[in-house]
Amino acid sequence: MKPRNGLDSLLRPEDSVLVLIDHQPYQLANLNSHEPQMVVNNTVGLAKAAKAFGVPTILTSVIAERGGLLFPQLTAVFPDQQVIDRTFINTWEDSVVVDAVRATGRKQLIIAGLWTEVCVAMPTIHALGEGWDVTVVPDASGGVSVEAHELAVQRMIAAGANVLSWLAVASEWQRDWARTEHAAALTEVILQHAGGSGIAYFWEQQLLNTPVP
Repeated sequence: MKPRNGLDSLLRPEDSVLVLIDHQPYQLANLNSHEPQMVVNNTVGLAKAAKAFGVPTILTSVIAERGGLLFPQLTAVFPDQQVIDRTFINTWEDSVVVDAVRATGRKQLIIAGLWTEVCVAMPTIHALGEGWDVTVVPDASGGVSVEAHELAVQRMIAAGANVLSWLAVASEWQRDWARTEHAAALTEVILQHAGGSGIAYFWEQQLLNTPVP
């Protein structure tokens, strides 16, 4: 396996396409690897970061009439976008999704979803076998147990996947704070979804606007 290193291995917004898979009520009901609200928060943060950087984002569900619609917090980020509903468990076997990804012309495929061991692992390993540069976002994903999630991540790394947190993905897209085009939008995402980092920023603004006695 070719080592993943060097500047070209880092994510670039102009080369990235994000696929969010099966963030639905049925899957969330048996999510035990993470605190469920954290996964919702991180997924929405990732989606908002993608939107801020102009990264095409594909939303897909599996048999939504039974498993439920995607989280409304997620679809609200892309209110005019149609969710692709599938029957395939492996998203990468669904030609509608794959065609939508290919149509972007991007080569850096970023995947997050529920569950890690099923709906993330299958398309990741499949796409890697076709030569795609795949990054998995484990903290915007989750499994039915800690063990299931961790084993799936190990399996995908062994297959050649890159693994990053949602905030690390956004940071690689930003890369340089002198690039001001998207900095304000990214800062807003951090304020809303990055926990202590967002609170620290609010505090920083408070201190900067506090008169010195």
